[in-house]
Amino acid sequence: MNKKTKYKKNIKSRQPLIIDLSLPIEDDIDNTFQTYIERLNHADGADYLGWVVAKSKDRPFFERVKNIIKYYLGTRRITRSDMPDNMFISHETVTASVHMGTHIDAPFHFGPICEGKEAKDIEDVPLEWCFSDGVVLDMSHKRNGDAITIKDIESSLKKIKYKIKPMDIVLLKTGADKYNGTKKYLTDFPGVSREATEWLVNKGVKIVGVDFLGFDRPYPYMIGDYFRTKDNSHLWPSHLFGRKKEYCHIERLANLDKIPKPYGFKVACFPVKIKNVGASWARVVAII
Repeated sequence: MNKKTKYKKNIKSRQPLIIDLSLPIEDDIDNTFQTYIERLNHADGADYLGWVVAKSKDRPFFERVKNIIKYYLGTRRITRSDMPDNMFISHETVTASVHMGTHIDAPFHFGPICEGKEAKDIEDVPLEWCFSDGVVLDMSHKRNGDAITIKDIESSLKKIKYKIKPMDIVLLKTGADKYNGTKKYLTDFPGVSREATEWLVNKGVKIVGVDFLGFDRPYPYMIGDYFRTKDNSHLWPSHLFGRKKEYCHIERLANLDKIPKPYGFKVACFPVKIKNVGASWARVVAII
């Protein structure tokens, strides 16, 4: 083996394994918020282009009026027949909550004030939080409606012989992502207790991710406990803990079972930058 061949082999061996931990934004499944995706195909896009050109807002008003008249008369109109292969480019318009698909909740989602100051919007979340060492903790033993406790986390850490350090991105695996697209996805999962959330954040963790619908227990369990006790601490306790201590969580992860080891990998979870919102979609990946 010459030096050149050896160099190429070494470069190839350094290529990372990248595992997609994200669910898509979909408009054809049962979910918490209605999503609409308007899809304009390539041929229709060519016809639509003609109308866009006709009413172009960058032209003076009277010129636009004349162009629109010419468009309807057919003397100044672009159609698919004018385009190469009778096609232009596709275009899609998505109308969806920022809490659809895999997404990150920022401190502002939990409340307007955090740690005595204005809570961070999603665009204010430090990028350093979003790329760090990852650790997967197995919570698949938890039943629907259960709370994931400090004891659960400590037990999982003991099994994998790992100690949480500041800036770790902690991923809690239950396997509930397999229900995505079914009604079970809305109800069949545990939640993270306020105490467990606080324990992780006090260890220096800034981002915690879960592979189920919402970070807290399914709302029927929380609502039921509230009406039974009239104690409002049952209502979204981990979300509202975010008013006390600054952290983010990732909801609706997937494929955590495909990460081949519980730690020793990186997680990248950069949110889409949207102004003045408390959450945003993210393409979350594990990098081995």
